[in-house]
This record gives sequence, C-alpha cells and structure tokens, in this order.
Amino acid sequence: MPFPKKTARFGLSALMAVMVLAAQASAQEDPDPARGKRVYRGTCIACHGPTGKGGIPGTPDFTKGNGVLSQDDSVLTDHIRNGFRSKGSTMPMPAKGGNPKLTDQDIQNVLAYLHEEFGEEN
Repeated sequence: MPFPKKTARFGLSALMAVMVLAAQASAQEDPDPARGKRVYRGTCIACHGPTGKGGIPGTPDFTKGNGVLSQDDSVLTDHIRNGFRSKGSTMPMPAKGGNPKLTDQDIQNVLAYLHEEFGEEN
C-alpha cells in the first residue's frame, strides 16, 4: 500500500523544518566582548575582581602576559563550562562560575572580553 502524497509531503516538510531548526540552534553568533563584559561583571567579578588580577588567593591573574589567557580558548572554555581548581587556590571555580544559566555563547563572549580587556596586547 503506497503512502498518500499528502503524507509524504507532510513528512518531508516536517523533516526539513527540523533540520533548519537544528542548524539554527547549533549556529552561534560571533563572540561579543561587550556582552562578555556584562556577564563578567555579573558572574565572574566576585572572584576575579574588576582588574582581572584575582580577588581570592589562587585565582589566576588575567593581566599576566604568559598567564592563564595564553592557553588555548578550548582549554579556557572547558574550565569555565566544567569548573577548575587552579594550583594554590583555596577553592575550585564552580562550573559556569556558579551561574547555571550561563550559555556557551555567554562563555565565548566572556572569553572575547577577557582577551580584549586583559590579554597580551593590553
């Protein structure tokens, strides 16, 4: 028994819609340092401080030329997403800086801000 043409068209349309939505969901915007600054001020500043030098013993100094920001962004993304304990730190950074609402886009925005504000060029 063959499929009715209406059913086949509906199935194809539904499949195409799912594919478009999946592509849109997986696409990220370019990192935005201005948005990253807002996230930093709302989530990161309590431990890392307004100057990026760290406010808690063991918190990395973002202003050091050969410091934490010299690592690959994939490493930094992993540390932000999953949490990390720096050598000499009295406590680990919680996953997403303790902000469960932090998205992957937020993380990329924060990294863009960190590099712009505290990176080697500054």
